[in-house]
Amino acid sequence: MSLTVLGLSGAVNHDPSAALYIDGKLVAAVEEERFVRDKHAKGRMPYESAKFCLEQAGIKPDDVDVVAIPFAPISIFDKARWHYAKRYWYAPDRALDAILNGNRRYRRYYKHIQWCLVQLGFNLKKVKIQPVEHHLAHASSAYHCSGFTEKTAILGIDGKGEYATTFFGYGENGRIHKIKEFYDPDSLGGLYGAITEYLGFDMLDGEFKVMGMAPYGDATKYDFSRLAKFENGELIINTDYANVIGFRRYKEKGKGYYFSPKLIEWLGPKREGDIADDPYVHYAASIQALFEKISLEMMDYYLGDIIKETGKVAFAGGCALNVKLNQKIIARPEVKELFVQPASSDAGTAVGAAAYVSTQRGVPVEKMEHVYLGPSYSNEDAIAACADHPNKPTWKKIDNVCERIAKILADGNPVSWMQGRMEFGPRALGGRSIIGCPSVAGVADRINEQIKFRERWRPFCPSMLDTTAKEMFKIDHPAPFMTFTFEVNEEWKTRVPEVVHEDGTSRAQALKREFNPRYYDLMKEMEKLTGNGVVLNTSLNRRGEPMVCSPTDALNMFYGSDLRYLIIEDILVVKDGMDWYDNI
Repeated sequence: MSLTVLGLSGAVNHDPSAALYIDGKLVAAVEEERFVRDKHAKGRMPYESAKFCLEQAGIKPDDVDVVAIPFAPISIFDKARWHYAKRYWYAPDRALDAILNGNRRYRRYYKHIQWCLVQLGFNLKKVKIQPVEHHLAHASSAYHCSGFTEKTAILGIDGKGEYATTFFGYGENGRIHKIKEFYDPDSLGGLYGAITEYLGFDMLDGEFKVMGMAPYGDATKYDFSRLAKFENGELIINTDYANVIGFRRYKEKGKGYYFSPKLIEWLGPKREGDIADDPYVHYAASIQALFEKISLEMMDYYLGDIIKETGKVAFAGGCALNVKLNQKIIARPEVKELFVQPASSDAGTAVGAAAYVSTQRGVPVEKMEHVYLGPSYSNEDAIAACADHPNKPTWKKIDNVCERIAKILADGNPVSWMQGRMEFGPRALGGRSIIGCPSVAGVADRINEQIKFRERWRPFCPSMLDTTAKEMFKIDHPAPFMTFTFEVNEEWKTRVPEVVHEDGTSRAQALKREFNPRYYDLMKEMEKLTGNGVVLNTSLNRRGEPMVCSPTDALNMFYGSDLRYLIIEDILVVKDGMDWYDNI
């Protein structure tokens, strides 16, 4: 049976994306932000990303059988809308709206998707648009992409979709069975986001920063248990403090936050600036500890028996990118393997909705083994971008790319590395990366201060050969997507200190050569030069910008930073000319 399914996300006003399955194979997946150069592309539809997917596959709109969208109408008879109304009693306009007009967001999104499809050349009379509940799309993106054939526990934690915030279920024989959902405002992801705002960061991005700050603090200094509890199978967030709406919100300079003035009375003023200091580092540690504790309690309560059966867990939703929680899940003796959807946030629901519809229609989808699903560019594209660029770059086509770049890295220089197809999801995994040598003292600080312009305390991550991972870490578990942290063995803490975090862990990518041969071969060259098959890796972007997509994006980022070396396929660009080149 032939089946083409296009998944389009963007339902919750951020992270629009597109994903295309043809006969169960994920042909393309990409986020809109990369094309429009606007982080999270808030308020946009996935027009450019859908256009790319169709072009990559060489198909026309008429060739698409179904468009799957990760947002669905919720019945008035469903308890979700009533729960929302009851818990938000103090904002009667919102509470009544949930009961009387509870699918308003869905109807608006559906109209926007129709508009987007018309712009792309779809005939609305011919194409089938199939809604999939938001958390079901997250669950599908984890379970159907995991490749697990055994009964699989499925966990989904994020801010919220239509009304649901948390999903527990299991997958068996390709089908997803829902066990339990929690509804807004009882959202652990929402609580973490509210404290992220209090700690001076933006929701959607800042959660990673809070997680990075946490190891510098002491979670025992402040008791955050009043903010949330899990009792008798129910999660309850304290809406006196967080996940608040309407007049309960703390307001500053005309902006409303997801926490209340009561939180400020308790903890003191909201954090400002880039310094990770007392008491805010301790607050970060406390919210991380509470988040881990309740997440694990909920997982044990609803999924414990299933996990004991087969040991397989699939996890998605924005909170699945909390690598410290994932480390704790892997450490459970009953867990044999955890699959975390690499694009766990709402961008990944385009994949999930499409995978769900494909499977439902009798075409199972392949295991997701890599995320190199975006555009690629040729040497000619790179040369043309150099010719058009106002900085008039000095460039040279080089051979032995891996050998040459490894020498530049080993000499202590960071390099912009743009190779092959762009990654899908928030992690740079050797397609659009800034790389450095993790044994060179100070290289992480240099990238932070001169290139990334981000907080000094945020950690950098290692990419490594799959063979190296077995030596470097205390636990052997697949790590293709940088979705886990692992404890680093003592010897390796001194061998690659620039990629070991404050708490002795690293968030790693362990690469198999078949998925990115050139990146793998670069690390083999690093192994020859330094003894370590590891590179420091961070995303190719500046603070507040999306990861680069095209050669022009890469050149703009390059000339807006203190980087000296940029390699796009075989084209090496150097800021101060090529005179040095023949000497390496």
